[in-house]
Amino acid sequence: MRLPTPAAGTEIAGLGHAEASRLMDNHELEGMMDTSDEWIRQRTGIVTRRIADGQTVADLATDAARHALEDSGLPAEAIDLVVVATTTAEERSPNTAGRVSAALGLGADGRGPGIMDVNTACSGFEYALGVADQSIRTGSATHAIVIGAEKLSSVTDWTDRTTAVLTADGAGAAVVRPSGTPRIGPVVWGSKPALADAVRIGPPSGTFSQNGREVLRWALTDAADHARAAVERAGLALADIQVLAAHQANLRIIEPLADALGLADRIVVTDVTESGNTSAASVPLGLSRWWHAGRIPEDVPALLFGFGGGFTYAGMVAMTPRRG
Repeated sequence: MRLPTPAAGTEIAGLGHAEASRLMDNHELEGMMDTSDEWIRQRTGIVTRRIADGQTVADLATDAARHALEDSGLPAEAIDLVVVATTTAEERSPNTAGRVSAALGLGADGRGPGIMDVNTACSGFEYALGVADQSIRTGSATHAIVIGAEKLSSVTDWTDRTTAVLTADGAGAAVVRPSGTPRIGPVVWGSKPALADAVRIGPPSGTFSQNGREVLRWALTDAADHARAAVERAGLALADIQVLAAHQANLRIIEPLADALGLADRIVVTDVTESGNTSAASVPLGLSRWWHAGRIPEDVPALLFGFGGGFTYAGMVAMTPRRG
């Protein structure tokens, strides 16, 4: 038995995203439930969100993957691992990663990539990125595409204003390749079993529900410690972090987290105001939207941190891509 020569590290070579087809503002929700634009803005910071009409989770994931591949300059044929983070897949089998692989035309030579779905809800992208990083560093893969994709509108109770004002659809993706030096830090992941039912999609309703107070309490008391641990595991200090891309759950969570970490004066991604809460898609969607808008510089340390259903959390430091 022997082990392959490991890669020294990995890096994000490109970012991409896909926005759902229909823009829904707060005023549209006013006609569907007892709420108001002012109430939603005050409690969540959300102004608009995107809803998928006629688009599947796999459609959104594929479009985001194509965008990330274009940004990276790598051909699709280079990809030998596809990891999709989602909690709203339409099918149990084949998995969403398999649908994406087929849509990208991978495996035409008969040797298709490894395909894997990850379901840890809102921390899913960070879990998936950790898996891809480890797979490349240990020689199980050479190039990976990591995607967070969700269609939360399909599991939303549109009469429940505590959840319906949050949910949205979209996808974000990152192409990961070997690097001569580590440019993605070790993932710090874990769970809080006592909060397993705090965020749920399941029977009897099959719709998204949450104990908002418990989630908020955890986010304001425990999240910062786990995010700090991710920075320390990468051998860095919070002073080194230039970008914070946390789960876009609610602006009233993102801003206090940035304050607790001492990062409020850095670039703090707040895409939730325009894209809503897209669960596993929220970190890569926001990161890619801001990257392609020129709001995030190249080659700087970014802290990625997600948390949510299960109850799970995961985070790591990743250098932003290098342009050109």
